[in-house]
Order: sequence, then structure tokens, then C-alpha cells
Amino acid sequence: MGVVRGVCLKIYVSEAQQHDGELLYEWLIERARGLGVPGASVFRAIAGYGRHGKLHEEGFFELAGHVPVEVEFLVSAIQAERLLRLLADEGLRLFYVKLPAEFSIVGEG
Repeated sequence: MGVVRGVCLKIYVSEAQQHDGELLYEWLIERARGLGVPGASVFRAIAGYGRHGKLHEEGFFELAGHVPVEVEFLVSAIQAERLLRLLADEGLRLFYVKLPAEFSIVGEG
């Protein structure tokens, strides 16, 4: 595999947020797999705050399930647009970041 140029698409959700009866981050990676996206990673935050400025930390029991979760995809620009279109079509309103990316496997070829 040579160097691939694409995008790093990061979508942020709340840990316990659901869509269609399942955890949103699980719903996202299942739909991405259905669109042919080759992989995804989900990262749970220790702490964070969003546009409303409310701090969410893992250590407070009453905030369990409210820490940010990042769902990350390394994809082509076309795949990123398909994923974002899917979210819009589902009526989801989510914060995302799309960055240019270069990816490969070190030590190959």
C-alpha cells in the first residue's frame, strides 16, 4: 500500500447519546462499515467541554455517560461526504472536524 491522501473525519458525540435505539457511536461505525469505510476508531474522553462551556469529567458519578466520545475515520473525501450526508439525512446535528490526511503502513514497500 502506497501513501494515500484523504481526510481524517472526526465526529463528536456524547458517550450515552443514542440514535434509533442504539448508542450513537456504535450506530455511526456500523453505518460507515455499510458504506464501505475500511475502518473506524472510537475514543472516550477523560474530560471535555463543548460550545456551551459545561465541563464533563469522567470522575463525577452524576456525569457518567456524558463525557465526549470521538469517532474517527481515515477516508477518501468522497467517503467523508457520504458519511456527512448520511448524518444530515438522519436529522442528526453533530459537531465534526475534517482534516487533510496522509496515511500508509510504515515499513511497507
